[in-house]
Amino acid sequence: MTANVDPAIVVLSEGGLDVARAVREAVGGAVHAAASRVAADRADATFDDLRSHLHGLFEAGRPIVAVMATGALVRLLAPLLADKAGEPPVVALAEDGSVVVPVLGGHRGGNDLARTIAGAIGAIPAITTAGDLRFGVALDAPPDGYALGNPANAARFMADLVAGAPVAIDGEADWLAGSRLLVAANADHHIIVTEKAHPGGADTLVYHPRRLALGLGCERGCDPVETLALARQTLDAAGLAEGAVGCVVSLDVKADEPAVHAVAAHFGVPARFFDATTLEAETPRLPNPSDVVFREVGCHGVCEAAALAATGATGTLVVEKQKSGRATCGVARAPDVFTAGTMPGRARGSLSVVGIGPGGEGWRSPEVTAMVRAATDLVGYSLYLDLLGPLADGKARHDFDLGREEDRVRHAMELAGEGRDVALVCSGDAGIYAMATLVFELLDRGGLSDAAQRIAIAVAPGISALQGAAARAGAPLGHDFCTISLSDLLTPWEDIQRRVRAAGEGDFVIAFYNPVSRKRRTQLAWARDELLNHRPADTPVILATNLGRDGEMVRTVPLADLEVDDVDMLTVVIVGSSDTRTVRTGDGREWIYTPRGYAGKQR
Repeated sequence: MTANVDPAIVVLSEGGLDVARAVREAVGGAVHAAASRVAADRADATFDDLRSHLHGLFEAGRPIVAVMATGALVRLLAPLLADKAGEPPVVALAEDGSVVVPVLGGHRGGNDLARTIAGAIGAIPAITTAGDLRFGVALDAPPDGYALGNPANAARFMADLVAGAPVAIDGEADWLAGSRLLVAANADHHIIVTEKAHPGGADTLVYHPRRLALGLGCERGCDPVETLALARQTLDAAGLAEGAVGCVVSLDVKADEPAVHAVAAHFGVPARFFDATTLEAETPRLPNPSDVVFREVGCHGVCEAAALAATGATGTLVVEKQKSGRATCGVARAPDVFTAGTMPGRARGSLSVVGIGPGGEGWRSPEVTAMVRAATDLVGYSLYLDLLGPLADGKARHDFDLGREEDRVRHAMELAGEGRDVALVCSGDAGIYAMATLVFELLDRGGLSDAAQRIAIAVAPGISALQGAAARAGAPLGHDFCTISLSDLLTPWEDIQRRVRAAGEGDFVIAFYNPVSRKRRTQLAWARDELLNHRPADTPVILATNLGRDGEMVRTVPLADLEVDDVDMLTVVIVGSSDTRTVRTGDGREWIYTPRGYAGKQR
């Protein structure tokens, strides 16, 4: 299965719900049901259009278990099929639970997913990939910890073996030893398991055990091109294969060094980091200890020490420190391969600051969903985390009350500093009156741990309240607009008044955030009266409450009739400009829009 990604279990009718829930119980994930045929409270998520929903899941790399006919599933996904190496597992399941068929991505988790489902619900796994059936292994998709050195030769090689050709195996790998391959010492076909560079060929597959730790040191701001060139030259000079590198390692102060991450990305392996105390403990094993390095960073070596620390007490240094102008590189060999579950050191933590819109899946971007799904930890106001529904399942939750915004953000950043992948969850858009700005303010202000200051940060947009309210009402933001928060908890009231006057004089459409609270009842009334000095009394005002959630209500009132008691803490208020208009459609619906002047341009 795609790493750390639970499947979407797609069901088209009530008749498939029981088997879909059984699959969820067996493999995790969420049940996605057709909204027209399954009640919303009977599934984890619903969709309106099957084709677009499947396409969205597939393009996001989400494993799919579809309770439907295999042929229909293939036809729906056919336009997206381009690169089998990048496609997620897709499995079709009979509605009665009798047969489960891996349709796509069999060697990338589909076959295993089908077998797991079959074992859990008593279905027949219809595995059709020849290698799995004949040999019990997929030679084109070796297990974690091994890299296939010449994948272009794999298809023909496997076809020969399926046709009956024996194979000789040089080197050791448990996953090959336990297979049903026809092994013969004098065979014409060879499988070689080696950390050495080897070209392979039509009759030779080469597998590299990922047990090399590549240690790096570099000056701050070192050119990634230089660092990568040094790493590749170091391996090449020692006759070592790039595919045998299992991790790239360094000192923790290099956790935010682009050059280190560029090298790790090239080799397709994690970058991991150790503190100076850990590296200093490796000094007795260093062939090139340096007092200069110790004075700079607190340990007598970086590249050699990091490589040795990564490979453990029985690891051996196979390439001593190599130098370029601004970087150093060393290589050590571990006794066992590195896998996702056995990586040494600490990862560079990541913080994804995500806006989930009003909270429902339909208004949440695929990027945000992917970031939340990839997170190990979720931080946020409890209501926002609850709105994630099944997406939050299996993740560590760190709930905070309203009013503890700085504590919330600081906690998220320090968690990421421990090497975790953290999602800081905001409603609406993360950068509009939300937590993204506080992340960067804390970085600017200081007071965070060194590790928290070196985390990777990404900000993903969400549908803001003003966008949701505008869409429900029509197009009131069609021309120039602004947003103003009426909360004076962080902003002096005099500044808020100045901004309201300026927006009124400028004739902007205005979206008011935080219009009222239980204790704050006068600001909205003042803003109404001030705007009446600049625009007509019948200017439309949109009051949108609980957007995208149960209890949603969108109303329109004239500016002169706006009352504070019509608004609560969950309401966004949009006040039109003097040009904002209303129009009715044939069904009697009133829409609000602000023209940009297209009609005048036509004249």
